[in-house]
Amino acid sequence: MLMLINCSGCRTALQLPHGATSIRCALCQAVTYVADPRNAPSPPAQALAPPPAPTGPWGGQPPPPSAHGKKRAVICGISYRYSRHELKGCLNDAKCMKYMLMNRFHFPESSIIMLTEEERDPYKIPTKANIRMAMYWLVQGCQPGDSLVFHYSGHGSQQRNYNGDEADGQDETLCPLDFETQGMIVDDEINATMVRPLPFGVKLHAIIDACHSGTVLDLPFLCRMDRNGHYVWEDHRPRSGVWTGTSGGEAISFSGCDDHQTSADTAALSKVTSTGAMTFSFIQAIERSQGMMTYGSILTSMRAVIRSTGDSVGGGSGGGSVTSLLTMLLTGGSGGGLKQEPQLTAHETFDVYAKPFSL
Repeated sequence: MLMLINCSGCRTALQLPHGATSIRCALCQAVTYVADPRNAPSPPAQALAPPPAPTGPWGGQPPPPSAHGKKRAVICGISYRYSRHELKGCLNDAKCMKYMLMNRFHFPESSIIMLTEEERDPYKIPTKANIRMAMYWLVQGCQPGDSLVFHYSGHGSQQRNYNGDEADGQDETLCPLDFETQGMIVDDEINATMVRPLPFGVKLHAIIDACHSGTVLDLPFLCRMDRNGHYVWEDHRPRSGVWTGTSGGEAISFSGCDDHQTSADTAALSKVTSTGAMTFSFIQAIERSQGMMTYGSILTSMRAVIRSTGDSVGGGSGGGSVTSLLTMLLTGGSGGGLKQEPQLTAHETFDVYAKPFSL
């Protein structure tokens, strides 16, 4: 059984395994002792000295003050290296997303947590525990004016739903690096951690590049294109009446595909290196935008990039083997019936053609 305690350094809630007498914080690295000091073993000598400066996700600097209008992001790219689940493009997705957030939307590098297998800090490896901690950090103490981003590129899956809140009987999941031993992160937990706590004035954007990711944040409304080519909202609120929206804030998610679809990991789109099709199309939609961007224009552009097999993605001429590969990957080799359609879900309905997009 797990119990929650506050970190002695940064006050983050930590999950203490049963029987443990101390725990190190993944964010500020402070060691918190919880046992009665009369019964607990004496801490090592270095623990009695003044604590060193924090060396957590803020690059050796103290955590930034809780200021109005701050921006922070969690970027997770999992390649499942050396396993049968290996993906080629997820690390590139993470690096590209970080670059875009810093250079296009002016996110401070010190306020971005990167979770990849390249990280040397063991608390930044994309394990289940570390992803959970990062999601908690992202929304902790958020205030009106804050802009939060959660980007995930990796495997997604589904598992049986037992509480009757899913129309298709399936919960959507994210697969951390250690999912085969520690299990997956279920949409119910993602919603409870990052969506429901959001207060008024706080904005969360999630960009999820994974299979079966359409409603992985369990947001109450999904935007779908009708037969006439217009975006319309579908009501996905649970039949049980449980509220899956926010506490007044905004939560909007772009995902790589519908719940029943898979998401491509390919070199066909960038022509240079492997990327997730969804992440690449999202960044392309941002970079190609002229003037004001709306959620509708971004979604339309993303779908056009993925569907396109004749136009150049990188500025050169399209077609040839690249076109054939993209068609095969995204249409199942048939040239029709696209298997990957980026999705938009939100905490509330709005006019996607009029609402400006900003991070």
